[in-house]
Amino acid sequence: MSINAISMTALGAALAAAITLAAPMAQAETSAPVKARNVVLVHGAWADGSSWGEVIPLLQAAGLHVTAVQNPLSSLEDSVAATRRALALQDGPTVIVAHSWGGTVISQVGTDPKVSALVYVAARAPDAGEDFVALSAKFPTGPVRAGIQVNDGYTQLSEDAFLKYFANGVPHKQAEELYAVQGSTAASIFAGRTTEAAWRSKPSWYAVSKLDYTINPDLERFLAKRMNATTVELDAGHLSLVSHPKEVADLILQAAGYGK
Repeated sequence: MSINAISMTALGAALAAAITLAAPMAQAETSAPVKARNVVLVHGAWADGSSWGEVIPLLQAAGLHVTAVQNPLSSLEDSVAATRRALALQDGPTVIVAHSWGGTVISQVGTDPKVSALVYVAARAPDAGEDFVALSAKFPTGPVRAGIQVNDGYTQLSEDAFLKYFANGVPHKQAEELYAVQGSTAASIFAGRTTEAAWRSKPSWYAVSKLDYTINPDLERFLAKRMNATTVELDAGHLSLVSHPKEVADLILQAAGYGK
């Protein structure tokens, strides 16, 4: 090897070392969340905006302006449009939060300049163009799937599956009320693919449900790790926003710059 080649190799190694040392410092400088005024909440499949009913008062008590999107669940495009309309009404930095399938929506919409942070609650978090059905198939299927009923292209959960597996950990009477208002969900939305992955450019938080029978908890952990999210693990089923509202609200407040 020539002297010049050796010199170039040494220079390359030095530059690589400098970049490695500088990386943690750069991350630390951008780690403080932007102080947000608003929170937009996006519910998932087999639910409606009332699923956030336990979380909303906690966020409002902290002084945040809160909007729960009535996600139509008719198509990815319709759900994205409804969420964009809600975002357009916000004044200033906004944290956008999703539960379950709603994570697909905020992954698409979250690139909006108003969005300061993303929070995923037991939620999907697809990459741009990703086949999320294929990704999910790499993890064991939750028992809730056996209770999916299809009629005229729309799905609902059977009462047994809803109460046992979708709302496990929720008080029985409350779970029955949520079953009664579950959103009729187009079967086609589950295969919908995003063109954006907002979590690649926006700071993200993730609440894993350790007792989830709808989305595999290990899939949730994979998604949280992939997006380098600030992550909490809750002793909760899929509806942690109902059974553990304080912990979910605390995570949202952290993303909004109010928490520790």
